[in-house]
Amino acid sequence: MLDIILEPLRFGFMRTSLLAAVLVSVACATIGVYVVYRRMAFIGDALAHTVLPGLVVAYLYGVNMYGGALVAGIASSLAIGRITQNRSVSEDTAIGIVFSGMFAFGIFLMSRSGSFRELAHMLFGNILGIPSSLLVWIALIAFAIPVVLFLLHKELELTSYDPNHAEVIGLRVDTVRYILLVVLAFTVVTAITAVGVVLTAALIIPPPAAASLLTRRLVPMMVLSTAFAVFSGIAGLYASYYFNAASGAAIVLTCTVIFGVCALIEAVHRKRTLRAAPAAVEPRPGRSPVKRAS
Repeated sequence: MLDIILEPLRFGFMRTSLLAAVLVSVACATIGVYVVYRRMAFIGDALAHTVLPGLVVAYLYGVNMYGGALVAGIASSLAIGRITQNRSVSEDTAIGIVFSGMFAFGIFLMSRSGSFRELAHMLFGNILGIPSSLLVWIALIAFAIPVVLFLLHKELELTSYDPNHAEVIGLRVDTVRYILLVVLAFTVVTAITAVGVVLTAALIIPPPAAASLLTRRLVPMMVLSTAFAVFSGIAGLYASYYFNAASGAAIVLTCTVIFGVCALIEAVHRKRTLRAAPAAVEPRPGRSPVKRAS
């Protein structure tokens, strides 16, 4: 058993990949709780796809690709926030417009430049090939995101639970939402380094969704979500090593399996609760539950 755990660690790229998987998992799991809590799951998938034009443009001009992705992600998040600011367009409609337009623009640029093969690793992830210089960037983002969320915890929780009350007491709900969208854009760009554009949303949503089935309290949900995500990152990498499979897909599949297990646990608990409920309210024998008229 010990040999199974230690054997992959003999390789430097596996040690780097495991550290990157843990860091990316922490970043995705913490902000993913607010994404699930605010019912913004679609926006994580949208931002993952809207960074594609930034990746292609950065590749064509020979600049840092992740910098281009970050610019595109922040621009997309601000565009979504601006379109929905006056409430004339619903959020899911705005996300669909920006998501489809930006992703189509990225595909158009790729087809014009003939760069499909060169950018394939960005679409599907390449966590086994992360260089040490990029690991520093991932570590900074993974540290900064929980700090920002901690500093804005009260504002984020209140605007998520009751935005109308937040506005009454003087909180700027739109400003808090913009900050959350920008932080989410940073998270998405960081996750792309591990699992690529296609699977990024799957790394952000399943761990907090699984945690939400076990607890409704925000802080325990964040702790559980982080634990699920970190375990998925490590277990997925080990599975990819021993089964010679795609690392990003293995990580995401592990997240999905954990969600399935939590859903099963929650279903069993709910069934037991429903079975116990009738006995608690059943009237005593010989007594009518209806009060007689005097």
